[in-house]
Amino acid sequence: MGRAMQAAVCSAVNGGLVVEDVQLADPGPDEVLVRIDAAGVCHSDQHYLTGDLVCPLPVVPGHEGAGVVVEVGERVAAVRPGDPVCLMWRPRCGRCRFCLGGRPGLCQSGAVHAVSGGLQDGTTRLRRPDGRPVHHLMGVSCFAEYAVVSERAVVPIPADVPPEVAAITGCAVITGVGTVLNAIGACAGAGLAVFGAGGVGLSVVMGAVLAGAHPIVAVDVVAQRLAAAVRLGATHVVDARTEDVAGALAAIQPRGFDWAVEAIGRPETLRQAFDALDSGGTLIAIGLGRAGQELALPINSMVQRERRVVGSLYGSANPLLDVPMLLDLHRAGRLPIDQLIGHRYPLSGINDAFADLAGSAVGRGIVLPGGVR
Repeated sequence: MGRAMQAAVCSAVNGGLVVEDVQLADPGPDEVLVRIDAAGVCHSDQHYLTGDLVCPLPVVPGHEGAGVVVEVGERVAAVRPGDPVCLMWRPRCGRCRFCLGGRPGLCQSGAVHAVSGGLQDGTTRLRRPDGRPVHHLMGVSCFAEYAVVSERAVVPIPADVPPEVAAITGCAVITGVGTVLNAIGACAGAGLAVFGAGGVGLSVVMGAVLAGAHPIVAVDVVAQRLAAAVRLGATHVVDARTEDVAGALAAIQPRGFDWAVEAIGRPETLRQAFDALDSGGTLIAIGLGRAGQELALPINSMVQRERRVVGSLYGSANPLLDVPMLLDLHRAGRLPIDQLIGHRYPLSGINDAFADLAGSAVGRGIVLPGGVR
């Protein structure tokens, strides 16, 4: 039978989002209906809105969310109505070699979502009142009052975790902190520079503090974001708008950095990060760029100095294990996730949220479909 709800719909590239009435189908046998209490505003969504990345249109974006289970399909066993959950934008199929090998972020089902704009079976649960289909983004679509998602796209969370904290943990935090804990690993005493101090970059800073890296340097063009990086534990900052980045980094760590993390997705900053590496250092790319963009690197410098460049998706994490662990660290006072939360917006203010994201907003903007309280 389904339900009528309001959702933010993108119908054309660079056409903005329109909050409109949408019909949401009932959950299937392996699916869950979730009331969305909070949704983070991420650059990945913006890439789809501007056409840097392509998805089927019209689409309800939003892939970083949390809420409460309202209804479950007949075969669902992991959650029940009333359970608070965090949403995952890369639901695992549980059968491919990546899922079986403990790398669910690379699950083959991601391609199904990207090409079809549907859930795990490739079909949509969203329609306009006249019956025309509306697509899902990354199997989530949480810029809406409700979402139907796969059972494999939800992580049960403790009831005392605020939905804003849970929402951003499901993407920004697990990507940033996870990159340090999973893709980097042991780095106590190692120099780490992060390029980009948005929600993900600030999460890298938090992860670096947790892992004991030193020095921890944040590079950005917005002074307020750099101030936030210092509050979260960065030992140094570089304002790329006013400083010579290479010179400033060399002054902080003359031999170069053991680790550099690029959280922006631009060839220019990726090259700056590579050039900042010490011999034997590693650049980890975690920011998405425009489809087809390429990075040129000096071959001899890479070979003779044994520098490495690797990518990390979703913090190279296993979300079913890592999300609860990150929330436990937050509840223990070891991971100040709440300090990442920026401005809160009603669903009707979704375009303001993306305008602020493209500007100088600090922290992670949060959309509250139920209204700002």
